[in-house]
Amino acid sequence: MCGRYATTRSAGDLSALFESYDETDGRLGPDHNVAPTDPVPLVRLDAEAGRLLSVGRWGLVPHWSRSAAGAARMINARSETVATSRAYAKPFARRRCLVPADGWYEWVRRPDGGKQPYYMTPRDGSVLAFAGIWSQWESLLTFSVLTTAAVGELAEVHDRMPLLLPRERWDDWLGPADDPAALLVPPSPGWLAGLEIRPVGPAVGNVRNDGPELIQRVPLPYERTGEETTLL
Repeated sequence: MCGRYATTRSAGDLSALFESYDETDGRLGPDHNVAPTDPVPLVRLDAEAGRLLSVGRWGLVPHWSRSAAGAARMINARSETVATSRAYAKPFARRRCLVPADGWYEWVRRPDGGKQPYYMTPRDGSVLAFAGIWSQWESLLTFSVLTTAAVGELAEVHDRMPLLLPRERWDDWLGPADDPAALLVPPSPGWLAGLEIRPVGPAVGNVRNDGPELIQRVPLPYERTGEETTLL
């Protein structure tokens, strides 16, 4: 987790929602199948301009890196070690961001040996904000999504989940903090209950596929009960 997600809102909608200045310059479009190193929206804080809606590439490249070749392996940062990691510690301390998303995907092994994709998304259609950290490498703005231990029903799909930030925590995450580690708190179980765990079709497994059909619910050929699955 998290290796694929969807972000489809327009720059205008995101700029209004996150009360940020849009510096994307028309470079954003809807993406129902975001994969590592794809360009996507993020919201960061500038000391003079305030909140900025920017385009970043998913997969953080540390400023000291000799190349961007390893970015696809840097899409997630574990919240348990982000404050001490050589690659992530400085961005976590100084360059935190919000990553707008409609939802994210995970895969569960089926009884027949295949994998069933699920799409986790708010039941009310609202936008999620993943906790992120960003870095500037040469001309590239890059970022990672923080992950934490999955809780509740989400743990039936995967043992990790993105660190999700309710709206009331956006300012604290973006702003300066004496103790950034105190910000690494997952939302309450009640808030997480507002997420739907939706089975979707296998087409999302191909990064070349895109479109709203990827997030449409499909019937399951088995029953999901915790870590066990039973064919219907």
